[in-house]
Amino acid sequence: MKPVNSLFAAAAFSLAALGTQAAQAQGVEVLNEGFDNVGALSGWAQVNNSVPPGDGWFQGNAGLFPAQSGAADSYVAVNFLSAANGSGTVDNWLITPELSLNGESVLSFYTRRAGEAGFNDRLEVLFSTGSGTDLSGFTSVGTIGGSGNYPAEWEQFSATVTANGSGRFAFHYFGPADTLNYVGLDTVNVVTAVPEPSTWAMLGVGLGLLGLRRRKPQA
Repeated sequence: MKPVNSLFAAAAFSLAALGTQAAQAQGVEVLNEGFDNVGALSGWAQVNNSVPPGDGWFQGNAGLFPAQSGAADSYVAVNFLSAANGSGTVDNWLITPELSLNGESVLSFYTRRAGEAGFNDRLEVLFSTGSGTDLSGFTSVGTIGGSGNYPAEWEQFSATVTANGSGRFAFHYFGPADTLNYVGLDTVNVVTAVPEPSTWAMLGVGLGLLGLRRRKPQA
């Protein structure tokens, strides 16, 4: 079991402390990805706009740290070599498959960095309605890391959106290459609500409330 420290982003998308009680996702699971084989991911998209462009997201390196669950290398990773030769600016995206969402939906995932100190890894979480992967359509939920505080052990985060219809989440690794190191992402899950038939007419089409929650390990 894990104790919970939660961060919440309201409509302005600024993170603030929420408390110790995490929301429990209930409904229909529309995504459950453990990254057993990153090369065979179905429906996921990668966009590397790093300057100069280098590596994309890749199979986790168990020698740096093992996966949150499953085989030791069963997670997806990204690092400073997203920009060729580790110099320049990193701007590297991993986008989920198109998801069918019904009102309130919860994304949850685990992430961590490699253990070396002195780096400033940052991972932004975003959401877009519709089926496309145009980066301009994504809205930020919040950013993990910055100021050298990316979690050094696996920690669970969640983001809540309210949308009806197709949508995608995105993970955006970014920053000056010489300030970044290596992060992993594992156990990505999305659960969406199942509205009663009488509530369909009340659901909006657009993007609603978004939130990002952080769950820290417990003994």
